[in-house]
Amino acid sequence: MKMLLRGAATALGLILCMPAMAEDINILSIEQNGANGKEYYLRLAKSFEEENPGITVRFEFLDDASFKSKLPTLLQSSARPDAFYTWTGGVFQEQAKAGILKDISSEMDAEARAVYTPSSIEAHLYDGKLYGIPLYAAGVALFYNRELTEEAGIDPNTIKTWDDFLSAVQQIKKAGITPIILDGKDKWPIAFYYSYLASRVAGTAGIKQADEHGFDNDDFVRAGQLFKQLVDLEPFQQGFMDTNQNKGAGLFGDGRGAFYLMGNFMVGQHAKNSTSGKGLGNKLDYIPFPAVDGGKGNPADTLGGVSGWLVTKEAAPSTVKFLRYLTNRENQLEGGRLGLWLPVANDAQSQIQDPRLRGVAELLAKAPHHQLYLDQAFGAVVGAAFNDAAAQIATGELTPEDAAALIEDARALR
Repeated sequence: MKMLLRGAATALGLILCMPAMAEDINILSIEQNGANGKEYYLRLAKSFEEENPGITVRFEFLDDASFKSKLPTLLQSSARPDAFYTWTGGVFQEQAKAGILKDISSEMDAEARAVYTPSSIEAHLYDGKLYGIPLYAAGVALFYNRELTEEAGIDPNTIKTWDDFLSAVQQIKKAGITPIILDGKDKWPIAFYYSYLASRVAGTAGIKQADEHGFDNDDFVRAGQLFKQLVDLEPFQQGFMDTNQNKGAGLFGDGRGAFYLMGNFMVGQHAKNSTSGKGLGNKLDYIPFPAVDGGKGNPADTLGGVSGWLVTKEAAPSTVKFLRYLTNRENQLEGGRLGLWLPVANDAQSQIQDPRLRGVAELLAKAPHHQLYLDQAFGAVVGAAFNDAAAQIATGELTPEDAAALIEDARALR
């Protein structure tokens, strides 16, 4: 009996001395825009690994277009990541309906959720269940190069309406300056114009009604017509349809155009991708997207997103633990200070160092409605058609009427 007990004790001792079972957490992310974005993630992953021996965190970074094309196949394969980046909205809801996500409600109690703003938590809920953890908010604004607008005799702060903007574009072009940098190759940057105009023309209720009942209506046709007014001025850089978003940000950072409609992430990105690596510096500023005369939308409404991480079914056990660490208040504020994003930690806006980023964050905070990117809000199929329609208005391949019909055809097949 003593030998049996001694043997059992020895076996128990060996078990207790064994290292914890190895665990890999694989995360698929879009590329980070700031100069230190990827390093920031990898540094936090290493810090987490040091605090949790036996766990290895691996990030895979893809550009936006590659991410969107690769993700659907990955989610249906054995190579499915444990967590992946999300813009939330209709695409996220489709993923939740498909049953490929993990309900993490039990791992995120009230205390855990209190770290984040209520609206950012809500963006990751579907049918009352929580499937993801917020990372940051994003807002699209009309950025400009102060040196070029002054050279053209334009004060962007006087631009209040779409007609004002069109007049400014004409004046800038007459001064021999490219009015607008546009990233046509990726399509979604073109759709920012179409989206904002639809928001201004149709308003929140009109966008929702179109998504439920049809896009071939007067409001979406008018939004396309207003965008075509801009296109007809030929305001974009030469070869804009061959310019991806990284290249476009670099062109703007090199002073090759006066205006650039883009998300706040551009502040770090335009410097990172510029020839000098410094961008415009203090020459960079922004204005809100202009109002549309007679539009139903509130001119104070903003466009952008609430992004985060979604957890997949059968994810590694420590996935949520890592994501909570990655997005805790301290780490979110550091990302804000680095200019990577607008934090969604409660009461975090005051900690944003860059005045342009802080200003965009304040626009979002004051907005009566923050409209999610329409290509994400409408779901994958309709969202892709929306981006295609915007691009084909920009190239002259579709009339505004045909563009609205193209989106409606996709909605009818959804």
